[in-house]
Amino acid sequence: MITFIIGIAVLVIGAIIYGNVCEKVLRPTDRKTPAVEKFDGVDFVPMKRRKNSLIELLNIAGTGPILGPIQGVLFGPIAFLTIPLGCVLGGALHDYFCGMISIRNGGEQMPSLIKRFLGKYIYVIYNIFVCLMMLLVGVVFIYTPGDLFVTHIIGGESNFENPVLWIVYGVIFAYYIVATLLPIDKIIGKIYPVFGAILLVSAVGVFVGIFAKGYQLDEIWETGLTLLNPYGDHFIPIFFVTVACGIVSGFHSTQATLVSRTLEDEREGRITFYYMMIIEGFIAMVWAAAAMGAVNIGIATNDMLRNQATSVVGIVAKDMLGSIGGIIAILGVIILPITSGDTSLRSLRIMISDALHIDTKKKRNNLLVALGIFSVVAAILVWAKADSSGFNILWRYFSWANETTAVFAFAMISVYMIWNKMPYLMALIPGTFYMYVVTSYILNARIGLNFSWISAYIIAAVLAFAYAAAIVVYGRKTANGSSGLLKNNSTV
Repeated sequence: MITFIIGIAVLVIGAIIYGNVCEKVLRPTDRKTPAVEKFDGVDFVPMKRRKNSLIELLNIAGTGPILGPIQGVLFGPIAFLTIPLGCVLGGALHDYFCGMISIRNGGEQMPSLIKRFLGKYIYVIYNIFVCLMMLLVGVVFIYTPGDLFVTHIIGGESNFENPVLWIVYGVIFAYYIVATLLPIDKIIGKIYPVFGAILLVSAVGVFVGIFAKGYQLDEIWETGLTLLNPYGDHFIPIFFVTVACGIVSGFHSTQATLVSRTLEDEREGRITFYYMMIIEGFIAMVWAAAAMGAVNIGIATNDMLRNQATSVVGIVAKDMLGSIGGIIAILGVIILPITSGDTSLRSLRIMISDALHIDTKKKRNNLLVALGIFSVVAAILVWAKADSSGFNILWRYFSWANETTAVFAFAMISVYMIWNKMPYLMALIPGTFYMYVVTSYILNARIGLNFSWISAYIIAAVLAFAYAAAIVVYGRKTANGSSGLLKNNSTV
């Protein structure tokens, strides 16, 4: 329990100190934000800080900060230190800078920012890559909440033949379509406070339950640094891919840039972007601890953490909070992916519209783009459910793609900081680390190139070094020619 408490302290104190450092580097001012300058009543809509922060939190907090840590804690209490450190130094910085750079460039979404700071060739690669990732996010976040609702709320079977499951999928699907098309303040801005209340109640309830129920947690000085879990998985890179959303998530960059279009004041960025990621880190810590405690008292097993993480959610929630409280907690877990899936597809609509120069003020245009997106989402969902291994394949590619997207985002942030004579190592170091993570993972994985670990590690180290060197060289080489661009669009 002491290691867990230390981790919570690192998360809170680290956020206060490093969040302040990040804010001082960017020096927010009272300049007009895109929400004010480009108001269109659909995507550019000024909203209050409390509402923006809640939307950002619910956008970024899918099932990742719950199911990921449940599996990640198989590595032991090292998770209680790695999650907060990674969240403070990597994930929260990533979200804050992406959101703020977007604000300073007219509310541009990530593909446009990649093009602006990394060039048109990287932009083409990134744009295709991120659009595919957003499609996978939409599918995953229909699949997981639908299955959770059917199995834990109404006690049904989550198999392909169950018509009730498809009805639930259909309801979520219909909500996504509405949320994708309507003005952001008409549905997302209205219902998210209710969703947020359920989310916070469930997270705090489980946190209190860890102490109230006397869950025993392992200490790092007792287990040591467990760099292999019981199934032989390597801490680097497996832990960082598995616990993606609780530490660093490339998906978050797409959500921060979406919310950048609704902020009324730059100075709200620290709370809206940086601190909301810290809260997600807290959620990840809570569920990692709950899962470990459940194994230690015998109501769950390591096999369940690895292969049945959604079942662990129900077991823990009902054990800690009783039948009614457990249902509320499970509802909170169901809401998390739904409130990420809707905005992921909304972001995808905006990205496609921006890339193809489609006028988003015309409802017909938005509808046509949305119909194209949802047709593909529906097809992937049916395949994933029909194939017994479909979801596992889908989740693995989604997790890897998520972290790879973050590598692009860190590169963009680094170049922005080089151009503006900021301490760019703040972004370059975590970006280089995650370049090592994603390359070593895909080089070794069966869904990748299936190299040996030694070969994967050596090649990944070379690629990570090349990544860092290329960013510094490119950033310095293009810095002089960027002065006019910065003066007009992103002055600090």
